[in-house]
Amino acid sequence: MRVGYHLDLLEQVASLRQSHTIYPPQEQVFRALELTPFESVAVVIVGQDPYHGPGQAHGLAFSVPHGVRPPPSLRNILREVAEDCYDGEAPDVDPDLTRWAVQGVLLLNALLTVEAGRPGSHRALGWERLTDAIIAHLSAQRDHLVFMLWGRYAQAKAALVDPTRHLVLQASHPSPLSAHRGFLGCRHFTRANAYLQVHGRPPVIW
Repeated sequence: MRVGYHLDLLEQVASLRQSHTIYPPQEQVFRALELTPFESVAVVIVGQDPYHGPGQAHGLAFSVPHGVRPPPSLRNILREVAEDCYDGEAPDVDPDLTRWAVQGVLLLNALLTVEAGRPGSHRALGWERLTDAIIAHLSAQRDHLVFMLWGRYAQAKAALVDPTRHLVLQASHPSPLSAHRGFLGCRHFTRANAYLQVHGRPPVIW
């Protein structure tokens, strides 16, 4: 990929911001990569694109800022964490997943921006070329990472990951439409920690 490709994308988005409301704010577009740099990644959770409602997207897949009501998919993620890791009573139900990101959980959306009220609206900009390259580079240059792929869209990214070097966990999407078809009860969070510990890495405090 050409050096500076991400800057070209930011320029396109900045131009669109002149006539459209775009999420997340410009300074938060690469927040996932800033909070979880390449050498710190232990787990990758792949989302599709940012939340398209006001005040929700802040640069981390599935996460919303502190004090914002968690969207349905995030509520199911937190529910699964509670059941999987805390016997149904999670000590921290803050919908801001920054606490995961700083522990090495890369919360990466395939598309890093979206127009307000139009999910998938920035698919044609070229974000996936960048985020696919990030996933493939992590697979090729790092060892013993955990990739959590929820739903068909994310599961398509499995083709970018070497399953002989990493743990790939797949389940249905945590959306209420599909969570009961395999996401709830998947136990991905304890499975990820068990894998990390076997390979000498600290567990994530989910």
